[in-house]
Amino acid sequence: MQEFGDFANIDIDKLLRDAGEQLVRMEQLQKDLDSYVGRGQDENGLVVVECSQLGVEELHLHPKAMRMASVELAGLIKAAVNEAARDLQKQMEEGLSAAFGDSENNPMKFVNDPDAALKQIKAAEAAYNRTHEDVMGELNRIRQQLQL
Repeated sequence: MQEFGDFANIDIDKLLRDAGEQLVRMEQLQKDLDSYVGRGQDENGLVVVECSQLGVEELHLHPKAMRMASVELAGLIKAAVNEAARDLQKQMEEGLSAAFGDSENNPMKFVNDPDAALKQIKAAEAAYNRTHEDVMGELNRIRQQLQL
């Protein structure tokens, strides 16, 4: 009889339970992501920006802002948009950390470290290739035994 290594010790009930719990967390995360709104404003409150996953949703300009030079106003708008984007990013990171914890499964860790993502993809590819070779070798062995 062939050994199954660590696969023989897998607790299927726990695996299914964990997968179900993660699915529930993912569904809640999707709902939460839709409600996240990043906010930013200049130090005097002349420009206020709100953004979501879709981009800038609101832009409020105080009447005093309209008396500013266009270059100065543009700078305030860009700064407020950048602050709102950072706020939205922070909310998303917190939501993903709540859903996934600080584990290897948190996809936000790959946003800031694409090399880690590439490394994990290459490891998965290598595991797939090994499994494929094992399966094909086993099928070849069976074919030879059956003299096909």
